Amino acid sequence: MRTGLTVAMIAVAAVAAAAPEGTLTGFGPEQSVDQHDLEARFDAQLSADEIGEWIRVLSARPHHVGSAFGEENARRIADLFRSWGWDTEIETFQVLFPTPRSRRLELLEPRPFTARLEEDVLPEDSTSGQTGEQLPPYNAYSVDGDVTGDLVYVNYGVPGDYEELARRGIDVEGKIVIARYGGSWRGIKPKVAAEKGAIGCILYSDPRDDGYFQGDTYPEGGFRPEQGAQRGSVADMPLYPGDPLTPGVGATEDAERLPREEAPTLTKIPVLPISWSDAEPLLEALGGPVAPEAWRGALPLTYHLGPGPAKVHLQLEFDWSLTPAHDVIARMEGSELPDQWIVRGNHHDAWVNGATDPVSGMAAVLAEAKALGALHAEGWRPRRTIVYAAWDAEEPGLLGSVEWVERHAAELREKALVYVNSDSNERGFLYADGSHTLEPFVNEVARDVGDPETGASVWERSRAAMLLYGDPDTRARVEKGGDLPLAPLGSGSDYTPFLQHLGIASLNIGFGGEGDYGQYHSIYDSWDHYRRFMDPSFHYGVALAQVGGRLVLRLADAPQPPLRFGSLADTVGGYVDEVMKLADSTRDETKRENGRIEEGVYALAWDPEDRWTAPEPEEEVPYLNFAPLENALARLHESATAYDEAVASIDPAAMSAQQRAELGRALIGVERSLTRSEGLPRRSWFVHYVYAPGFYTGYGVKTLPGVREAIEQREWEEAGEQIQVAGEVLDAAADAIDAARETLRAGS
Repeated sequence: MRTGLTVAMIAVAAVAAAAPEGTLTGFGPEQSVDQHDLEARFDAQLSADEIGEWIRVLSARPHHVGSAFGEENARRIADLFRSWGWDTEIETFQVLFPTPRSRRLELLEPRPFTARLEEDVLPEDSTSGQTGEQLPPYNAYSVDGDVTGDLVYVNYGVPGDYEELARRGIDVEGKIVIARYGGSWRGIKPKVAAEKGAIGCILYSDPRDDGYFQGDTYPEGGFRPEQGAQRGSVADMPLYPGDPLTPGVGATEDAERLPREEAPTLTKIPVLPISWSDAEPLLEALGGPVAPEAWRGALPLTYHLGPGPAKVHLQLEFDWSLTPAHDVIARMEGSELPDQWIVRGNHHDAWVNGATDPVSGMAAVLAEAKALGALHAEGWRPRRTIVYAAWDAEEPGLLGSVEWVERHAAELREKALVYVNSDSNERGFLYADGSHTLEPFVNEVARDVGDPETGASVWERSRAAMLLYGDPDTRARVEKGGDLPLAPLGSGSDYTPFLQHLGIASLNIGFGGEGDYGQYHSIYDSWDHYRRFMDPSFHYGVALAQVGGRLVLRLADAPQPPLRFGSLADTVGGYVDEVMKLADSTRDETKRENGRIEEGVYALAWDPEDRWTAPEPEEEVPYLNFAPLENALARLHESATAYDEAVASIDPAAMSAQQRAELGRALIGVERSLTRSEGLPRRSWFVHYVYAPGFYTGYGVKTLPGVREAIEQREWEEAGEQIQVAGEVLDAAADAIDAARETLRAGS
């Protein structure tokens, strides 16, 4: 599901830092030597050619959830795991997955036009002609609808865009909106449009964002051609991901289900994605004011806002059947600590052929599993249990992983120490996002893996990218030395239920930034595209397997789990500073804006011949009491420092099996302590109080989300309440860290 990466995105999400004198975090000196030897044997099992062949085979046909080839791939993956010695099963869930029965979009006025709603078969792309198995361009979880109305262009369709329209006197009530992809996750666009009174929503891919403005289009280059269209889910995943009919419980055959009309994550209006070729006649027909400069794409036309004279008719009907989703679960039981689990996952379903998204990542995961199986056959046994998962139904909204996590929630809360995720993979820079308890550990791993193109470590390449392309805060931190920062996790892939629903420390890893990634969620995400424009040598598949394999091996074998808390405390301290500054800047800007309104600045500055509407004055921002959060943060710093100092003073090799078991259980509780069972306001499924996807960003993360979003939404009473709750959460985390330190002291 992960969208195309840019260098700038990757530059704020890479990793590294060296272990002192070659001793690995959580290992003693002699154990570290043995671990490096084990990892060299692991590396010897990896083959770029084999990874490439798995990408070719698994992407040979369309394999969306419920498809024949999707089930065939699940069984193929399960058979591979079994052949490598893993205890493997396929766990099946019955999920709601609508597919199109009919789609129609036509321009009625001022001149007729009917959209093709198809992608071109290309002779250069050998699988693009598999039309009998392909899902056409559509948005899953759009409601059925048959609507006609004037058209309004709303840019990216995020809340701020509607504020700009309102200033220009444009109201979308009773109209159909057209928004370009980008600026937020796609599901936010129909959500906001419906809140503003629109009756339909059209999404299109503007060539500025992933087409010819970025580079040569497919098949000459790798970017989206004129008929390329982006499929994707538009369920309201910031409420809850997974099966819309079974929130909070696994979607088994006999699960209690909501009536479809009561499912809150389905859209309120019909939504359809189209290509820029189909969008161009619609945008050309618009009148009204010229769009602001920042709203103008790369089509050869003047972008107008409307409404009208363009009038469009949108008609959609779906088959709302339940569909089987097949998760492949493979286990290797721990020799000493079988009730502490390291879980590693990647999804196997795609919107069409999915060579990049997700098969490139899945192939690297298979390489890891094969290499671990070979080590096991030679006599190695992991200290902790390792679970590998190939998730189904990720693309419609993380259904496979969410349903599995919900079904096994009690056991996972007790046993899962860390979850490691990947998704798409391509040439470029290592990115690693995740729980900041793992930041030093991931830095250490990144220093030990070589970059296929430069010979430097993947850590060094990421550091260079941060220094050149990172935002000012990231560059300043990197220039100081030490660990490179992990980016916080929002949503968009299968780590979401582990981290944000159960409070399991999680990572999301991959490489990217140098592929021509313009084929996202189209029929052109194919083997032919991947081997030309993404990772032709498949060497970055090997690099991903080396990173993922080391993470799993060290987490599974370390006598002391390599979680540390100084980075968590420092990072949360930055988030506390941000929300305090956000309150102050909102207060200052409100005063300035209200002053401009009172002075009549807008009326004097705007062109009198245009339709402008001055904004209404906002309520003044009160001074919030951040003391509960500041006091709890101080405690968190103290506890984190004390634990990190204590664990550094204890020889991991000297700990008994019982002490290791007790420490692991204590550390499992630390990430859990950052959650509250009641969840976030208005979305109880999300229980993590440090990381969550934004209510109006979808994939994009909101840190300290309860506090931050209350301030952004100007809910001042709620902001005060959430400051208190967040302080209690940080206090609970300090208590959990103290308990882990006491476990260390008791065993020393």
